[in-house]
Amino acid sequence: MHVLCRLWLLLVVVALPAIAAEPAPGERAEFRFVRLAYGPGDVPSYGRRGRREAWRTDMPEAEDHLLQGISRLTRVEVALEPHVVTALSDDLFDYPWLYAVEVGHWSLSDAEAARLRDYLLRGGFLVVDDFHGTYEWAVFIDTLRRVFPDRPVLEIPDDDEAFHVHFDLDKRIQIPGRMYIRTGVTWERDGYTPHWRGIYDDEGRLMVAINFNMDLGDAWEHADWPEYPEKMTALAYRFGINYLVYAMTH
Repeated sequence: MHVLCRLWLLLVVVALPAIAAEPAPGERAEFRFVRLAYGPGDVPSYGRRGRREAWRTDMPEAEDHLLQGISRLTRVEVALEPHVVTALSDDLFDYPWLYAVEVGHWSLSDAEAARLRDYLLRGGFLVVDDFHGTYEWAVFIDTLRRVFPDRPVLEIPDDDEAFHVHFDLDKRIQIPGRMYIRTGVTWERDGYTPHWRGIYDDEGRLMVAINFNMDLGDAWEHADWPEYPEKMTALAYRFGINYLVYAMTH
């Protein structure tokens, strides 16, 4: 065999272990988008099989677009593959940030409520989104009271760090679902007024960010739709990014 050929083969063999040792995409990621599954249904997954439970709304497009925005607008290294957990999942405590959607329809067992409470008191952060009006608030708060029966739900003040940790969110508008494109109406049911509410721990740390009468998920999902207003998508991105930076630094 020619000497140069032998040298080339030697270099390939030597380089193979280094190539094999390269981490998989996302392995070094600092942040993974994690969605909370709740209620009866099939095994949580990002597949399209089976009926579509409320917690699956906007997935995976909302995640995909927000993750692209995080990569573009911050230095946070994101895992490109999102993830689903339940409150009883073994890996729940591996993630500092959870997203729960359509919580005007959610339900948790006693065991799930207790474990979610433990997760939040240990430093976890929950973002809830896409629910509207008095009826859905009543359903949401009934389940939330089983998680935190003695902690008040408060309006998040304008000077809260969650609104300033990355972007200064001094101006806030109602972020509507995609029906706005057809109707021009930003509210759903009787949810006329947007609210940014929260639950705090004993040290004043925000544990639950409640986006009521809004739909951040739709604004993320339809970020590439020319018909959906750019200013609303931009604001939804800023809220999502502020929440994740807050969660990772508190």
